[in-house]
Amino acid sequence: MITLLATVFVLGVLVFIHELGHFLTAKAFKIRVERFSMGYPPRLFGKKIGETDYCISAIPFGGYVKIAGMVDESMDKKQLEEEPKPWEFRSRPWIQKILVIVSGPLMNIVLAFLIYTGGILFQGVDEVKYPVVAEVVQGKPAHAAGIHPGDRIVSVNGEKIDTWKRLTEIVYASPGKSVRLEWSRHDTLFLKDLVPVKEKILFKGDIKEVGLIGIAPKVETRRATFFEAVNGSTMNMYYFTRLVFVSLGKLVTGQESVRSLAGPVFIAKMAGDSARSGASVLFGFMALISLNLGILNLFPFPVLDGGHVLVIGIESLIRREISIKTKMVIQQVGMVILIGLMLFATYNDILRIFHK
Repeated sequence: MITLLATVFVLGVLVFIHELGHFLTAKAFKIRVERFSMGYPPRLFGKKIGETDYCISAIPFGGYVKIAGMVDESMDKKQLEEEPKPWEFRSRPWIQKILVIVSGPLMNIVLAFLIYTGGILFQGVDEVKYPVVAEVVQGKPAHAAGIHPGDRIVSVNGEKIDTWKRLTEIVYASPGKSVRLEWSRHDTLFLKDLVPVKEKILFKGDIKEVGLIGIAPKVETRRATFFEAVNGSTMNMYYFTRLVFVSLGKLVTGQESVRSLAGPVFIAKMAGDSARSGASVLFGFMALISLNLGILNLFPFPVLDGGHVLVIGIESLIRREISIKTKMVIQQVGMVILIGLMLFATYNDILRIFHK
């Protein structure tokens, strides 16, 4: 039940915020909005208020705003035989069209930034000053060597260690290589050779193979200033945005298997796990998904907002509108490919869960 509620909450908020961006911008330009749908067609139920039908649709993985005169997920064909009217999307300048399109992804990106900023203000700033061990992971080299929580790392390979950062730099750079670790416990010194295990981790917006010995630092938390919260949020946005492109690059070049693609089942599982870990973890997960949704939607692929922007750009260059029939075909092909990718990702999710 927690997983279901967390999934509905996360996806519901993200889809609503995304579509609200399109909706508000269209309204600002006095473009008619015919439908605000949570989910993809067919329509299940809803209520019409003014010119807009607010409804719930059958396919739950998303949502859309039906803007008059725009070819979208509704696949409405009545426009094929009609001339564009003043209140329709088709009759507006290209800059207004693009602003309406990109406002959805931008709302998701802004939401991620606000969640990260609010999270830092609420939770504070974590500081790791000294190389003091707070936690030891069982089965890792540090545990096997006899390091205990509360121990202080004195030196690595003969180099005196004063900060956790320097300790991390040396260990990260030594996957599979022996390092000589010296640590103190009360007034007793210990000296042993350890071999950091090779593991892939997220490090500054990249997936890197580093050496790990299985220890965590003693963390001190203090209240964050507004500037620190904004700066921390900006760094999070940068690192996770970079991670999106790094991950896609690895998929394209074959460095990462397509089996790593995650779909709605995995997102639901992560949402449930995050909810069980507390509100702060859940909102952090929501911010990450929101940022990814915003970035990926700007890619120039049919059905996605970036695909619409590409078509608008082409029309502005050739100084005429691409036929509605062609746009419908592009949209339909894109929808088929997108659904195919979602089904493949869902298959990966099921394998990932049951083959653990």
